[in-house]
Amino acid sequence: MNKTTFFAKKEEMTNRKWWVIDAKDQVLGAVALHASNILRGKTKPTFTPNVDTGDFVIVLNAKDVVLTGKKEQQKTYVSVSGYVGSKKVQTVEQVRAKHPEMLIEHAVKGMVPHNRLGRAILKKLKIYAGSEHPHQANQPEPYTIA
Repeated sequence: MNKTTFFAKKEEMTNRKWWVIDAKDQVLGAVALHASNILRGKTKPTFTPNVDTGDFVIVLNAKDVVLTGKKEQQKTYVSVSGYVGSKKVQTVEQVRAKHPEMLIEHAVKGMVPHNRLGRAILKKLKIYAGSEHPHQANQPEPYTIA
């Protein structure tokens, strides 16, 4: 009877799959939650908290993601460069007009670890405002949000 716990190793994680999430008319939090779980590898039986065991995720139609309630007008994104008077405050409407990918990227970034593992995980996230992507060679599979 074997009572050892399985721990994945970085070298063993070679066969990563590609998934496509269509964010059109989906709630931002739900898209970010499913994307972060796939990126971290929480959907796999080989999940290990301190190793990047996840797959690649492509999010399409980022410009059509939905926010509930009054968040479209009331939620703000703040960035500060460190220089005096550099505070920049934007609403969701302003961010969606310039960089709709930032909405999903910011939400997923808050759901992954805030360390070098999290930064490595975020490199596997590909977000596109439209419905086209250049990753057909990787044979991505569609992922549906229930």
